[in-house]
Amino acid sequence: MELTPLTAVSPIDGRYASKTKKLRTIFSEYGLIYHRVLVEVHWLQSLAAHAEKFVESLGLIWNPYTIQIEPHDYMAELFDAVSRFNNILIDFSRDVWGYISLGYFKQKTIAGEVGSSTMPHKVNPIDFENAEGNLGLANALFGHLSMKLPVSRWQRDLTDSTVLRNMGVGFAYSLIALSSMQRGIGKLEANAEKMLEDLNDNWEVLAEPIQTVMRRYGIEEPYEKLKALTRGQRLNQQDMQAFIDTLELPDTVKEELKALSPSTYIGNAESQAKAI
Repeated sequence: MELTPLTAVSPIDGRYASKTKKLRTIFSEYGLIYHRVLVEVHWLQSLAAHAEKFVESLGLIWNPYTIQIEPHDYMAELFDAVSRFNNILIDFSRDVWGYISLGYFKQKTIAGEVGSSTMPHKVNPIDFENAEGNLGLANALFGHLSMKLPVSRWQRDLTDSTVLRNMGVGFAYSLIALSSMQRGIGKLEANAEKMLEDLNDNWEVLAEPIQTVMRRYGIEEPYEKLKALTRGQRLNQQDMQAFIDTLELPDTVKEELKALSPSTYIGNAESQAKAI
């Protein structure tokens, strides 16, 4: 009903027990209801604000909309984040394992530690292998948890209850892996001599800066020329410098290229590493 200025003040029989009592305006009849409803709405809005403030004061995150249980979406986000963190550490463990195999890292020997059942001289990278294995187990659990927990039949089945009992197992495997990795890192020693030896045995890596300079000075087919020189070949310093002498470049540029070596061609990698 739309209240015009005329109908708003129109009299209405204010009955009591179906009997005529006294007159009142339509506005007073419905306006009172409107006012009372507004008071309750305001109270409910105020209550919601107080409820949010109370929940957050407990260190919890306010969620105004829930089903019969608190939705587990935030848990899935947590487990996915931990899995991504663990994947980074798996990548690190495998890389360090490879560097140990190449001899770029040495491992300090620990008295009483067994390296191999038949080869007592070996020092195996067991800490990084243990870390990788435990991280994989943790991610298997976290992967199932993150896929399972957001799903519940008609908002409330009990499958979440049983799988949540394994949440601590996933974190435990992660912590064991971190402990193994920390122990393994503590045993590492950089083998600078071996790294420098491998670099100096691979002068072909300088094909990149040389072809870049060739392009700058308009030399045709720089990539193809260096491909013919380096593809499947092991070059030394003399080979690279002999090739540089054949290029139509200013003498000063040739000297700059000859001054390069695999161990010094690192760009600004040192400053970037220190800035992390």
